[in-house]
Amino acid sequence: MLSDLNFSLQITTPIFFIIGLGFLFKRIGWVNDEFAKMGSALVFKVTLPCLLFTKLSTTDFTHGLPTTLVIYAFFATLLLFILLDVFATRFISAKADKGVFVQGAFRSNMGIISLAFVFSAYGERALGVASIYLAVITILYNVLSVVTLSRHLNISGKNGVGSILLNIVKNPLIIAIVLGVLVSLLNIPIPKIALHTGEYFAGMTLPLALLCAGASIRIKEFHSSKVLYWSSAMKLIFLPLVITVGGILMGFRGEQLGVLYLMCASPTAAASYPMVQAMHGNHYLAAAIIAVTSVVSMLTTTLGIFVLKVYELI
Repeated sequence: MLSDLNFSLQITTPIFFIIGLGFLFKRIGWVNDEFAKMGSALVFKVTLPCLLFTKLSTTDFTHGLPTTLVIYAFFATLLLFILLDVFATRFISAKADKGVFVQGAFRSNMGIISLAFVFSAYGERALGVASIYLAVITILYNVLSVVTLSRHLNISGKNGVGSILLNIVKNPLIIAIVLGVLVSLLNIPIPKIALHTGEYFAGMTLPLALLCAGASIRIKEFHSSKVLYWSSAMKLIFLPLVITVGGILMGFRGEQLGVLYLMCASPTAAASYPMVQAMHGNHYLAAAIIAVTSVVSMLTTTLGIFVLKVYELI
């Protein structure tokens, strides 16, 4: 059992250590809000798209794809989204909180935290599977977020849903995903210089993103709110528990089950905040959900990996 605990800590501790350093560096003045803002923008617009493109463009989409895993994750996420939306409709009174609750509960930080977990657990070889998973589910996340926020906030018109959907199409991650898949499927040769340059940028992604995530945590966001803690509990306990148990029943084991759990157990995606703000929802609640899940996931993710390892499922 001690070896199982050690395995769990080896996966999660380096990730949260770097997040903790980001938080510490901000407090002692080595980095500031501008660094976190600009660094996060660089990750979103450049380094993470480079990581996704290099992984997907060099992936063989004709053999060995995790098709069953991705299809299961797609429909499991969709079903849980519907259940969460029904829950919000019935039990959350404030209109500005409903869609924020739902998005905070289902939308994982796959591009930063989950990828870091997968790399820490299984190394470079598992990033291909994780990138394919991320490629499909990222698009689903964006569409479902628009659906729940626009539905509960009654948004329509040129500056509402249409504008948000246009921003989704222009999303650098989605563009990188589409281009990477097309390059692979069409077997388009990539100059080695371009590929190596992209790999250098890709290598910056996880440490820079984790430092910025730590620097962005604001303790003042941990205000008392039933909606905040309901959403956080759904994100860190209910959703990964249901998806992982379903995955076990589907027959997933080892690396595939590990990737499935790590991709859904991470905290709420930072990208949820600007979307809520753009659609005039309760962005203070959105920021609080990100902060709470980022901190508490240190415990829940480690515990989840430990349980799966004890029962020899991963």
